[in-house]
Amino acid sequence: MKVAFIGLGVMGYPMAGHLVKAGHEVTVYNRTTAKAVSWSEAFNGQYADTPKQAAQGCEIVFVCVGNDDDVRQVLTGENGVFSGLTKRSTVVDHTTASASLAKEMHDVANEYGIGFIDAPVSGGQAGAENGVLTIMCGGEQVTFDKVQPVMDAYARFSQLMGDIGSGQLAKMVNQICFVNAVQGLAEGLNFAQHAGLDTDKLLATISKGAAGSWQMDNRGKTMCDREFDFGFAVDWVRKDLGMAFDEAENLGVDLTITKQLDNYYEEVQALGGNRWDTSSLIARYKKPE
Repeated sequence: MKVAFIGLGVMGYPMAGHLVKAGHEVTVYNRTTAKAVSWSEAFNGQYADTPKQAAQGCEIVFVCVGNDDDVRQVLTGENGVFSGLTKRSTVVDHTTASASLAKEMHDVANEYGIGFIDAPVSGGQAGAENGVLTIMCGGEQVTFDKVQPVMDAYARFSQLMGDIGSGQLAKMVNQICFVNAVQGLAEGLNFAQHAGLDTDKLLATISKGAAGSWQMDNRGKTMCDREFDFGFAVDWVRKDLGMAFDEAENLGVDLTITKQLDNYYEEVQALGGNRWDTSSLIARYKKPE
């Protein structure tokens, strides 16, 4: 297909590259043009000066930007995606944004005769680079069926969760669950280090039992070594959690423990860890001498 990809951050850059490798004709747009030029040279693709230009003639446009306002700007702003697409084309928004934003953009897309799917992803930078992301989608079945085979270029699993906004709600659950898993791992490993245990042996052992998790397998050793350069930044997880708190308030749902973890991430930011990855919760604890 002829497709476009808007946003070439740590996730979008490799995701767009996988689309080229899968045989699609890809045009990209990025706010910083130099990044788009670099991508086009790396993947032999095209780049455009505006989202509208990138979208022209495309069947599907993928978006992966920072937040609600960024999505509005690239889709509905001057020279936005919607103004460049024809009827019966589709926009897939991979941004982790609010469920209300998804519904808002879906309504605007309908006015243009364009399909819309909210499709936040999980798997981090490594998942994007290796083409093994998990995608949670909200929208109509017929629209999902159209885009799923194309998303397979960078996904190991994608699921339609329900109506528009359901993908974003599922992503909120994902964020709630994983930050709680990280904190449990941080507390346990801090305990182990102060108890003088060999953490390599410990991780090799308890990862085989009920305590095992993706976080333990992929971040346990680096947490012990206080290495936090693995992509998904503290600033971004706090943005995501903020949206979950807003939604929880609307639903009357208790997120007391997750709010405490958000406070812990604020402490990490105060340590200068805004761009550290989310496993940096252990940085709150002093490593034994």
